[in-house]
Amino acid sequence: MSRAFVNEDVQNEAQAELPERPQSEHPNYVTPHGLAELERSLAELLAERSALCDDADAMHHEAARRRIDRNARYLRARIDRAILVNPDAQPRDEVAFGASVRVCADDGSEQLFTIVGEDEADAAVGKVSWVSPLANALLGAQIGDVVIWRRPSGEVELEILAIDYAPAATSARSREDADR
Repeated sequence: MSRAFVNEDVQNEAQAELPERPQSEHPNYVTPHGLAELERSLAELLAERSALCDDADAMHHEAARRRIDRNARYLRARIDRAILVNPDAQPRDEVAFGASVRVCADDGSEQLFTIVGEDEADAAVGKVSWVSPLANALLGAQIGDVVIWRRPSGEVELEILAIDYAPAATSARSREDADR
């Protein structure tokens, strides 16, 4: 169709509307490191937006600004909903949020998993979301316990070998909480 027959105002309106990023239905538990990462990501986005606003070709960057604004709204909501969990307050003798857990699978292989918030999860480095099937199997377990990890490819028995909690890192919010 020729551009002469396209209503540019309608086209521009459609481009302006980006769907909001959905928020999780679960409470937003975060480690101090996870909260600091959310805050850092928001600061980077805001700096990126500021740089776009300073650009002389402002009209050219409208789509980028809309994307940044949407992502900033998402991150602000995640930060506002964050429930900071202090690893120092976690039980040392059982797996809870923020724990790093060394396990031995039924095939003899050992792995280390850390239970973190949804935004911080990264399976490639062993960080698993607290709402994942693996975390659900591990939560509440103690050293020596054997738990069943129910995976789509089959069940795996995991023996808990060690439980550790990293010391609390600081985010802007955790520094404010410490000042109180």
